Amino acid sequence: MAVIRGTALTGFHELVAELGGDSDALLAQANIASGDVGCHDRFISLPRGAQVLESAAVALRTPDFGRRLALRQNIDILGPVGLAARNAETVSDAFVIFDKFMAAYSPAISARITVPVSTDLRRFEFEYLLEPAPPQAQAIELSLGVTLQVLRLFLGPEYRPLSVHLPHSARTPADDYQAYFGCPPSFGEPVAGFTLRATDLARPLPTDRIAHQTAMDYLVSTIGESEPATTQLVRTLVRQLLPGGAVGLQDIARHVGLHPKTLQRRLSAEGATFGDLVDQTRRDTAQRLLLDTELTLDQLCRNLGYAEQSVLTRSCKRWFGTTPTAYRNGRS
Repeated sequence: MAVIRGTALTGFHELVAELGGDSDALLAQANIASGDVGCHDRFISLPRGAQVLESAAVALRTPDFGRRLALRQNIDILGPVGLAARNAETVSDAFVIFDKFMAAYSPAISARITVPVSTDLRRFEFEYLLEPAPPQAQAIELSLGVTLQVLRLFLGPEYRPLSVHLPHSARTPADDYQAYFGCPPSFGEPVAGFTLRATDLARPLPTDRIAHQTAMDYLVSTIGESEPATTQLVRTLVRQLLPGGAVGLQDIARHVGLHPKTLQRRLSAEGATFGDLVDQTRRDTAQRLLLDTELTLDQLCRNLGYAEQSVLTRSCKRWFGTTPTAYRNGRS
């Protein structure tokens, strides 16, 4: 499913403004809602996220845009995955958590530690599972930059990997990469990542066991150990897209990078149907807005993706057995 948390673009508005650009215009060109940027509870399209980074680099004449953006991010963009990892027993254990639970951040990212021929070295590798693969050099450099931030959080601010591997050609002089990553760069590699010392991965981390267990319990209970439930992902996307009204099966399938029939099959395997999920999400949203806000009925209609109040009235009678106004007034 080709989506990623909105926190993937944390700092985008600020960096673009600093470089003299218009972040809202760049996001609009990529069909990304400006308000989703930096929000962990919002998903955005991963291909569109990669697109907006490439566009920003060109428009702002900043070929190291992804690396610059990484300096404005840290492990917190990963949410509960980052919390669990930073409180693991060792650096290696933290990367095992990234491997198991990265799908909570994006189901379209693979992150893993591999063992090269030399047993005292390790390779951290990651890749975007996108077919066809869009231009993504800036996104890859952003991810490498954030990974470096995480390594320096774990191993100290002066930590230097042995080498950094990039699957594309250099976007700036190689010396820039050497200075940024603190290690020799290698371009045109099959997979992005770093070569690390096994001894560094074995280092212990200062652990808050309660925070670690709380985050792990959340991850296991809500998304399991492979990928987030399709049902949960669809609910989140429907809730996010309701105001625009584009919550049909084709719309959601396009956002998650699946054929509509494949999406239906996955939901069916979880005991859910697409129509019921949309209806339940609308009902829950309507209930919250009616009881916890003072939005007008016109505003409420827009938030639910309804074109007319009559549709809202019919829905409320079906959901709550009464009109929106009567339900708001408590039917008391």
